[in-house]
Amino acid sequence: MKKKIKYLIRNVRPEDYLSFHRVYYETWLATYPSKEHNIIVEDIKYKYEEKLKPEKILEGQKRIINLGEKELMILLEYSGEVIGICNTIEREDFNQLQSIYVLQKYQGLGLGYALWTEGKKIFNPKKDIVIHVASYNEKAINFYRKLGFESTGKILRDEKYKLKNGAIIPELEMIIKAK
Repeated sequence: MKKKIKYLIRNVRPEDYLSFHRVYYETWLATYPSKEHNIIVEDIKYKYEEKLKPEKILEGQKRIINLGEKELMILLEYSGEVIGICNTIEREDFNQLQSIYVLQKYQGLGLGYALWTEGKKIFNPKKDIVIHVASYNEKAINFYRKLGFESTGKILRDEKYKLKNGAIIPELEMIIKAK
């Protein structure tokens, strides 16, 4: 039987920037290192240390303030701590689930599903929903399959995920077709 916990899902505020990125950082460290793909812990640490520079914090807070009406950044709090995050955006041709991350020790409790349920509310039901997931992250791929996503078979290498050593996290495209 799964343990149920009381949580709060709410929109991200500018003052949440550091907590939001802490969830990214901790989940990336727990998930993405891969010898096969040359994704190393030091590069992940470097990527997130960059985001802690005062000018980057200010940029991130401004981005939160200026979110468009078709973009949603939410977080999940448990006992006053941010333990999960979700970004969604309605693009011109499709809906995009940009990310769902839940701290490792809280995975398997239905919190990712709760974030998904809230995050998809901004989506246009007439458009497909797309997610890009690390191609070697079987746990996440299985999670998205349970939500109804299917693999398109496309592997993408987005330069925005290029790490200091030059490695790029390969991403599998998954989709839920509009009905």
